[in-house]
Amino acid sequence: MSTRTTTHRLQTRREGSLFLCSFGSASQLEPEAEDKAANMENGEIPENANEHCPGTQSDSAGKSDACEGCPNQEVCATAPKGPDPDLVAITERMATVKHKILVLSGKGGVGKSTFSAQLSFALAAMDFQVGLLDIDICGPSIPKMLGLEGQDVHQSNLGWSPVYVESNLGVMSIGFMLPNPDEAVIWRGPRKNGLIKQFLKDVYWGELDFLIVDAPPGTSDEHISIVQLLEATGIDGAIIVTTPQEVSLIDVRKEVSFCKKVGVQVLGVVENMSGLCQPVMDFKFTKMTETGEQRDVTEWFKEYVRENAPEIQNLFACSEVFDSSGGGAERMSREMGVPFLGKVPLDPQLCKAAEEGRSCFIDKKCGASAPALKMIIEKLIENQGFSRMLVADSA
Repeated sequence: MSTRTTTHRLQTRREGSLFLCSFGSASQLEPEAEDKAANMENGEIPENANEHCPGTQSDSAGKSDACEGCPNQEVCATAPKGPDPDLVAITERMATVKHKILVLSGKGGVGKSTFSAQLSFALAAMDFQVGLLDIDICGPSIPKMLGLEGQDVHQSNLGWSPVYVESNLGVMSIGFMLPNPDEAVIWRGPRKNGLIKQFLKDVYWGELDFLIVDAPPGTSDEHISIVQLLEATGIDGAIIVTTPQEVSLIDVRKEVSFCKKVGVQVLGVVENMSGLCQPVMDFKFTKMTETGEQRDVTEWFKEYVRENAPEIQNLFACSEVFDSSGGGAERMSREMGVPFLGKVPLDPQLCKAAEEGRSCFIDKKCGASAPALKMIIEKLIENQGFSRMLVADSA
């Protein structure tokens, strides 16, 4: 069996100050035409179609007398008809994946990717076979959070190979394919959807217990695509991440509504950054001078505590960062009838672990956040019956 591999990189071309990216044999259509072609493939009848349009999926599309003079005639005539053959390939690929979990958020910047990364680390530490798929095409942060920056995607005779953190934790992201990590991926919906489809049908994961899908914020193209493409193979559900304040919860309610409309079970809601919490001795202390300047008195404070109140050294100090007077994610979950998995405090050590691309569970540095995350993940496993997998595997 041949083991020769090739490396995949996105190809870019400059237009003005923008980089327009293509992958592999990308379409040569102009963006507007590309959008139109994608809609034709989905069977949508364009708004500017003729009155007696036979339908874009009809064998007579673009060819019947009713199509004469229609601005969409050429695209209709050449658009693929019938079921998408790629869905068969995706179903075959996903046949070796036991559970598929989406990690979603209505609002950006709530720590969704951090949660996806730490969930993957935790499941892998439990001896599950785990894959982490990053479908945030424009803002891929998973390579950074898994400590995999600068890695390449390789292709063998089995398909695209994930980049591995450990032998049981593989990762796939567009971030591995960018020739320059600072370049923007400026794609319309159809190209994003095309790459997501390619990830699902071409990546060779092997046998997986869990495929964790880290999605971008919102309820747009990527979310619709991943749900539709995985519909036939079954999605276990979605974990929704939010912060406590109402400005985030407004959008998270929309995310819950999206899941209900497309038939994806909400496995639970996680309230992230639920107050700042860290050991007292990790804080920096300052004193305001008469001139309004802040003078660092951290070393004085630590020395004072060590000599006069050593028991304080083992305490954690917590403070509310975001307004949770409206009840936060727990109340929202109760009102919308979805499970609430728990709260994770804003822990500077967890932020550092994400920056360094490592698990927060491997040492005791993340003393505020790691226990909270552990409880949430254990609750998720117990609620969904995943714990039985461990028993079955050890039998």
